[in-house]
Parts: sequence; C-alpha cells; structure tokens
Amino acid sequence: MSDLVVRRIGRLTTWARPVVPDAALVIRDGRVEWFGPDRELNATGHLPELDAGGAAVLPGLVDCHTHAVWAGSRRDDFVGRLSGAPYSPAGIHSTVAATRAASYDELRAFAQRRVATMVRNGTTTVEVKSGYGLTVDDELKLLDVAAALQGPSVTTTYLGAHVVPRDRDRDDYVDEVVQTLPEARSRGATWCDVFCDEGAFTVDEARLILTEARAHGFGLRIHAEQMTRTGAAALAAELGCASADHLDHVSANDAAAMAAAGVVAVLVPVASLYTRSGRWDHATTLTKAGCTLAVATDCNPGTSWCESLPYAMQLACLEMGLPVETVLRAATLGGAQALRRDDIGHLGAGGRGDLVVLDAAHEADLLAHLGVNGISRTIVGGSPNG
Repeated sequence: MSDLVVRRIGRLTTWARPVVPDAALVIRDGRVEWFGPDRELNATGHLPELDAGGAAVLPGLVDCHTHAVWAGSRRDDFVGRLSGAPYSPAGIHSTVAATRAASYDELRAFAQRRVATMVRNGTTTVEVKSGYGLTVDDELKLLDVAAALQGPSVTTTYLGAHVVPRDRDRDDYVDEVVQTLPEARSRGATWCDVFCDEGAFTVDEARLILTEARAHGFGLRIHAEQMTRTGAAALAAELGCASADHLDHVSANDAAAMAAAGVVAVLVPVASLYTRSGRWDHATTLTKAGCTLAVATDCNPGTSWCESLPYAMQLACLEMGLPVETVLRAATLGGAQALRRDDIGHLGAGGRGDLVVLDAAHEADLLAHLGVNGISRTIVGGSPNG
C-alpha cells in the first residue's frame, strides 16, 4: 500500500460523484484521500506523482469469477466444438489430470503469468477458484497457490464441487467435499462455490454443500443455469448467495427472486462465446428483474481462455446489448458487490487506491476500441504495476 498523486486526468470516474474533468486524485497509504479538479489540489509534500497525460481514469477492474490455477491444455475441446461437438463438463477431467501431475511451483508459475496479464489489462482485484484437483490434497494445493499469487488483490474460493471425479462414488465425493470445508477455510478460502448444472451437481447436492459451507463461515457462490435451467438460480436466492454466475438459461421469475434476495448476477460473456451457446438475452432478463450485474472473465482452459476483463466487457456491450455505463459499473462496483466488498470498485474517499489509466481520453473508448489493450497503467493500492 503506497502513496501516489495522479494528476492531469482528463476524465475521472469515481462512482462517488459525476465524472470529474481535468482532475487529480491523492492516494495515501493505499487509500483514496482526495479527488477533485486538478486546479484545486493542495500541496501534497513529497508524494510521488503520476502524470495521466489527459487520459481517462477508472476504478480498478474487479474480476469476480476466475479459475486461474490449472495446468495442461484443452485445445482438443476447442477444435471439437468448431467441428460441431457440444460443450460438456466432462472436459474438465483432462485439466484435472494435468493439474494433479503439476508441482506446486509449476502451478504457481502458470497462474502468476495469468494474473500478471490480468493486471496489465486493468484487473486490480481477482477471485481465484480451486476445482481442478478434486482430491483433498490437490484442492488444498490449489488454494495455497491462489493465496500466494502477487500483483492484484486476490480472494480465494473453494470449488471442490466442480465435477464428480470419474473414479469416485457420487455420494462419497459429496461427503468428501463437505468434510474438506474446515481445512479449506483454514487455508484462507473466503468463498465456497458449486457448479450446479447438467453433468455437474444437482440442486439438492448444491444445497447440502453450500449450507454446510455457510456453517463453516464461507460466503456462498454458485455456477447456475449455464447449460440448462436446473433451479440453481432459485437456490441462490433461497440461500442468499453473494452471486450466481453464468445464468444463460435463467427464467424471469428466478431473476426476480435473485434481485429480491440481493444475489449479484455475474455475466461471463466469454464463456457464452467460447461454448457457442448463442445465448445473450439473459442479460436483458436479469436487468429487467432489477438484478445487480457484474461482468467477469471466467478465465479457465476449457470455456474461457481469456485474462482480459475489457474483452468480456466489450462482449457484454456488443453481444448482450448493455449500455457502456452499465458495463463499466458491472466490472467495477458490480464485481465488488459480488465479493461483498465496499472498499473496491470505486474511487470515493477511503476506498482502496486501485485504478486504471486508460490509453484513451474517454472511458467509452475502452469498450469501443477492439483488438488492443486499452489500459496504459494499472495502479494497485497506490502502487503502479504497469
């Protein structure tokens, strides 16, 4: 956590006030101390300064759904889908085999490169799930790797309930996931997630696991309604999950229940593109229901090999039809709400000094300019990272 003064900001988005033109911002000990017109900036002593050169500045992006720790490749899945094969969760097993065979150091090196790329693309807070180990020891190893990652602020999620391993009895494995909860919590995991969908876990299994997780102090998340409508979104509302993610097949009634329960709807448009589902209208269903929206990469080897949250945001605009400001909020404030954080996703006084300097004079250009990295500098806790 560092001190920094950012000056000559062309347009400053804080979400605490309307956009401030010709602005400056002061970060002290990693927290926003002041922002306003550059001409009103008082003397700041010897604090280091960053000249934004007239560029737009946004709060740091919050990627609230990633599977960043894995080994191996799923290129065969990718090629197969382009030949007409449907997506199936069974492909996860090939990643599990490669991940189990990799050492801690190898996994950390792979994942560190991924999160470094995320930071270069503007992510300052990232959620990282386990889920490619599917044994007690391997899942705990993945949580240890995630907790050791450097660069962004990292929060970790236990996803032992990703799929049932091929060599395991289903009921026995669900019991093992539940029995592992205390140790996963002791390794620093804040959240518990379940992939509740066709080919993964049932609503009843998800209810059991998440109810036990809550009793052990976890916050709750759920993969819901990606491939078919199962009732997972309604379960998210029933249990008061912090988020339900994917939601390609969510119904209007379930979306309304989520909104009433305060469940954040996390859109992962890269996965919708990658799996060739052709489904984009769930964003409209969730918006009409009044859900708080977040946008995330779902970075993973099989259905969303993508470390760029701005790319996911572009798809949210161009394919889902969401307005620019809605998407900018979803990738900042919405992600923060999905993680139940009030100190990130904005640049109001007291918030973390996490921000991105764009390679553009206007924040809309981040979404309009395709095929490039639109981030000039990423600041995490007042410390420039690129």
